[in-house]
Amino acid sequence: MFGRSRSWVGGGHGKAARSIHSLDHLKYMYHVLTKNTTVTDHNRNLLVETIRSITEILIWGDQNDSSVFDFFLEKNMFVFFLNILRQKSGRYVCVQLLQTLNILFENISHETSLYYLLSNNYVNSIIVHKFDFSDEEIMAYYISFLKTLSLKLNNHTVHFFYNEHTNDFALYTEAIKFFNHPESMVRIAVRTITLNVYKVDNQPMLHYIRDKTAVPYFSNLVWFIGSHVIELDNCVQTDEEHRNRGKLSDLVAEHLDHLHYLNDILIINCEFLNDVLTDHLLNRLFLPLYVYSLVNQDKGGERPKISLQVSLYLLSQVFLIIHYAPLVNSLAEVILNGDLSVFSSKVEQDVQENSAKSSIRCFIKPTETLERSLEINKQKGKKKVLKRPNYKNIGEEDEEERGSEDNQDDLDKAKGTEASSKGIRTCSENEEIEMVIMERCKLSELSISAVTEQNTTDEEKSAAASGSEITNWNRPFLDMVYNALDCAEDDYYALFVLCLLYAMSHNKGIDPVKLERIQLPAQHAEERNSYNHVLAEGLIRIMNYAAQPDGKIRLATLELGCLLLKQLVFSKNGSLIKDIHLACLEGAREESVHLLRRFYKGEEIFLDMFEDEYRSMTIKPMNVEYLMMDASILLPPTGTPLTGIDFVKRLPCGDVERTRRAIRVFFMLRSLSLHLRNEPETQLPLTREEDLIKTDDVLDLNNSDLIACTVITKDGGQVQRFLAVDIYQMSLVEPDVARLGWGVVKFAGLLQDMQVTGVEDDSRGLNIIIHKPASSPHSKPFPILQATFIFSDHIRCIIAKQRLAKGRIQARRMKMQRIAALLDLPVQPSTEVVMGFGHSSATTAQHLPFRFYDQSRRGSSDPTVQRSVFASVDKVPGFAVAQCINQHNPSPLSSPSPSSGSGSTGRCDSVTASSTSTPSTAQSPSVSFPCFIVKTFV
Repeated sequence: MFGRSRSWVGGGHGKAARSIHSLDHLKYMYHVLTKNTTVTDHNRNLLVETIRSITEILIWGDQNDSSVFDFFLEKNMFVFFLNILRQKSGRYVCVQLLQTLNILFENISHETSLYYLLSNNYVNSIIVHKFDFSDEEIMAYYISFLKTLSLKLNNHTVHFFYNEHTNDFALYTEAIKFFNHPESMVRIAVRTITLNVYKVDNQPMLHYIRDKTAVPYFSNLVWFIGSHVIELDNCVQTDEEHRNRGKLSDLVAEHLDHLHYLNDILIINCEFLNDVLTDHLLNRLFLPLYVYSLVNQDKGGERPKISLQVSLYLLSQVFLIIHYAPLVNSLAEVILNGDLSVFSSKVEQDVQENSAKSSIRCFIKPTETLERSLEINKQKGKKKVLKRPNYKNIGEEDEEERGSEDNQDDLDKAKGTEASSKGIRTCSENEEIEMVIMERCKLSELSISAVTEQNTTDEEKSAAASGSEITNWNRPFLDMVYNALDCAEDDYYALFVLCLLYAMSHNKGIDPVKLERIQLPAQHAEERNSYNHVLAEGLIRIMNYAAQPDGKIRLATLELGCLLLKQLVFSKNGSLIKDIHLACLEGAREESVHLLRRFYKGEEIFLDMFEDEYRSMTIKPMNVEYLMMDASILLPPTGTPLTGIDFVKRLPCGDVERTRRAIRVFFMLRSLSLHLRNEPETQLPLTREEDLIKTDDVLDLNNSDLIACTVITKDGGQVQRFLAVDIYQMSLVEPDVARLGWGVVKFAGLLQDMQVTGVEDDSRGLNIIIHKPASSPHSKPFPILQATFIFSDHIRCIIAKQRLAKGRIQARRMKMQRIAALLDLPVQPSTEVVMGFGHSSATTAQHLPFRFYDQSRRGSSDPTVQRSVFASVDKVPGFAVAQCINQHNPSPLSSPSPSSGSGSTGRCDSVTASSTSTPSTAQSPSVSFPCFIVKTFV
């Protein structure tokens, strides 16, 4: 729709092409225009090409020859463009003229040239010209033309568009008429134009916008947004089967665009515009439609309503996107401390008695369309019909206007008298617009402060936050929040409530004092000594439900609950959680352990799922902003992957997904438990990147078994390498030229992610593929090594294949034993000797489940720690490593997994441990250690 028909600016090469960029050629074009003042079918194409050529010359002259614009202005050539438009010469000429004008203003860079073009008011005449806007192409080029002009606005150029004497601003008023155009690109362009206008710091122009256009534009905009919200709610109500998700996603995206646009206006920080917009949003949209629907789900009333889940969802988006303090503070005050009287206040009743209009806090359609309102204002020159009951007579100095609005003044006076009699003044003296909602906020603050400022205990503060001790104060919206945390059946509403609490606590505009009244700490709250027990218990109940075998809690709900609980019970001095709540949380963690035990299997897939889920949870933590952009969570929770909904946002389907869910629940509750007890995580992940051998590490390979091979990569390259097998990795090394017996690692990969197959026509070769661990269970495995290994003979090929295959088995087995230890399952270590990793029967009972690389693999920074044969600093090969590790870790409960070293196909040697090292070793004088030394094949 917005594409250009063809590229013509700067076309052609050679002498002829260069000659058209000159003042002489412009004079010739002027001569053509003077000879063709009337558009006919015969000269239509000639005129279009002439206009194109003139535009091309003007762009060239802007950069090269200022005399071009002198001639253009002297001959008043812009009037020809306007005359062509006024002849109603047809669609083709209009489109081409708008296109060339758009290109012209886009490419003008010098201010002087721009002033030439904007002089004589011809541009404004083109703006107000009556085009055929039913034509999509004309509409597209027209709105693009307006947007291009708005990008040129500044304190100097605004005077070419805004006429202070006639109070006319065609660029702005003509653009906002398309704010509700069916085409989304047109609506986006209108928003861009208005933002460009609001950013210009010209007070007369801004006062004109406030006095003549702000109320009609914002009232119609609010009604347009609310109509979309009702349409969105109807889509949710009628799409329980997930058949209309495309339309729902479009409606949610449109609402997000509206909120971002409103926020963009507010952050420009034009005070009087923000006052008008805030008043409209609160009293015409957020309070009467969003907040009112939280506790009034009876569809039979006069007020329009939306469903509870949609209301919570949209309010969460509001707090996540908008951070304008007066708006979000007023909205949060009503939700956390308000009651239904906010919709039937004394002020509002007075207004209703004295005015034919409906209640201020009601979602109603404006009495006039925007176009009609702007026309009335233009004719009368003063804001009269569109005055709202809660506004002062802003910008009105004419006594005749005031005389016609005595009734309105009486209403304002009555409202001001009532507010002053209560001792409540919501706005400072220099503010021009009163906001009725602020009066209600002040009343709430006074009522709550009488309770919170007393000398109370922590338990009384928590009770006050829950509202249980305030018999004379009804907070239905806050009660709804607490009640929605009950997830006995499902977490449909709980997820939205958690998102709302999270958004409010992370909103930079909300006063932390308002949140502290319900003991909900802000993101960077001050030091405190208590927390909201009712909210904490609701969150812990969610975790208990999630750990049940038949729990209906989605992973997104659980993760968000964990985030909120951490924020709730932590202060600068550490955790504030009480023992009873910590005990309940530990009970939920134990339930998650028992749940995961049901799915623990010795199959390979369980280990892969375990590590994949931990990796996914670590790499991609929850982003609440992205979560609230997903329209699918508005629909009832489903358990089928056929809907395409992300796994964390739906219920599991089948044993595989139930296993994944149990693993995630275990990880979340384990992490939360350790965090609240201020204990570090020592067991996860099973594979720590800092403990693995990496490329370019220098290793001591003395007495290690190395098998020479030729590595043929997929692209045909050949390199000579030595193959070495560690307990968890295989490595390709080349000799270090600096030190004899040392090698430099050129590749290292995990044995558990390796596939080994023979080469059909060569008994000396192996095809080896090592995949990179996937970032998600659904991602395609990415091979980090895919090559053919050629050995000297078939014997060495068989030995290498056996070593790699058994090494993979042993690596996976050891990790499965570590998982079993995490789940407190009994482990029977295998006595089978695989690559020299077996144990003698005398020590089987003493060696508990393998622990991952301990401090022996933590690097060279610790002088007390000895590294294994695959180390980058130490020269401690073979048995010295094993003996050193045993001396540093005498207790079987903390014994590390075998240190790195090359695999072995030979026998296992044993060393005699010191009988005085530990009591356990004293009972067993002969201990068999894993052996990593393999005889070298010559």
